[in-house]
Amino acid sequence: MLYQREIGEKAEKYLEDDKTLVFVGARQVGKTTILKQLQSLLQARGAVCHFINLENPELLAALNGGPKNIFKLINIDLSRRTHIFIDEVQYLDDPSNFLKVIYDEYFGKIKIIASGSSSFYIDKKFKDSLAGRKWLFNVYTLSFREFLRFKDETALAVADLTRLNFDDRDKISRYYHEYMIFGGYPRVVLARSEDKVNVLNELAFSYIKKDIAEGNIRQEELYYKLFRLLASQAGNLVNTNELGQTLAVSKTAISNYLYVMQKSFHICLIRPFFSNARKEMTKMPKVYFYDSGLRNFFTNNFEAMAGRTDKGQVLENAAFGQLVRSRDEFNIQYWRTPKGGEIDFVIDVGKIAYEVKYNFKDAWPEKYKSFRALYPAMPLKFVTIDYNPQESKRTDLCNIWEI
Repeated sequence: MLYQREIGEKAEKYLEDDKTLVFVGARQVGKTTILKQLQSLLQARGAVCHFINLENPELLAALNGGPKNIFKLINIDLSRRTHIFIDEVQYLDDPSNFLKVIYDEYFGKIKIIASGSSSFYIDKKFKDSLAGRKWLFNVYTLSFREFLRFKDETALAVADLTRLNFDDRDKISRYYHEYMIFGGYPRVVLARSEDKVNVLNELAFSYIKKDIAEGNIRQEELYYKLFRLLASQAGNLVNTNELGQTLAVSKTAISNYLYVMQKSFHICLIRPFFSNARKEMTKMPKVYFYDSGLRNFFTNNFEAMAGRTDKGQVLENAAFGQLVRSRDEFNIQYWRTPKGGEIDFVIDVGKIAYEVKYNFKDAWPEKYKSFRALYPAMPLKFVTIDYNPQESKRTDLCNIWEI
């Protein structure tokens, strides 16, 4: 069964305009499936569609010979609009030139819908920004609502998760605990319980190895060691000097590894929020994993939450995952002062702030007086899990699936 992805639904309204659509994301997150679903949708409307997979070396060689070679691969009638789906566009020697030529010379006649394994490759090879010619869509592993769809919980997937009865809240809680431990890679979600770790192992070593090779990473074992270090430090500040000293490599090498990990959609480095740079700002970013299952794989810990010593980190990383799937990552920041004041997430340049606490009883508003004094108009919500609203009348508490 092909389950509908939210990003595919979002992209549907852009199918009728003339801009190129480009879907980028980590390997194995479902980009090819999204393309095929959009192709089926267009064909059901009577549109002319063609699909090209550039993992085929013959097709790749033909298009590398020049954009107009596409007419040698496909019988295109320019008297009517043709939609061409291109999977793995980053394999082209110059993908930006290819897309630019097709857009400029066949405007309104040929529309390209393409996927790329990561923005890392597109960053390096897109010599032209394609400004005004493309819509770019980031594809992550499954959101929690998509996770519910993949579990065939259609009613829960569309339910108001802030208004659940006791039975549904209990079911949501059980699903969310699984989601935090094993993450949202589609193959992992659909795998049997006993196979989930093996699937994550394949993703971590078979597919990340491709990122390593194509990112020109020469010291593979050091790259994986850095992954393990970052996984153990999820939610903490990233000090490239300290990481370099720990791994006995240069700061430049660490920065390059971090760049590849970010552009391959595995980690995200979020920046500080401040109004007074001298008093509040710390330059170091905080690190989070886009997928909690991959993070847990690199810590080699798939225990249930109750028995974990890192339960707070797991919950905080999951909260980041919730937030990044609903807004641009550049609108997610953190707040920290030299004196130790800290708020986990500040959203949309001060629209709202979130502090994550595994045990909601640890969420005492008076501990955050300095933040409230600086930003009295910014709401501060405490994010937890398995909180029963009947236990407390506090309006500043919410379960993680509500954000």
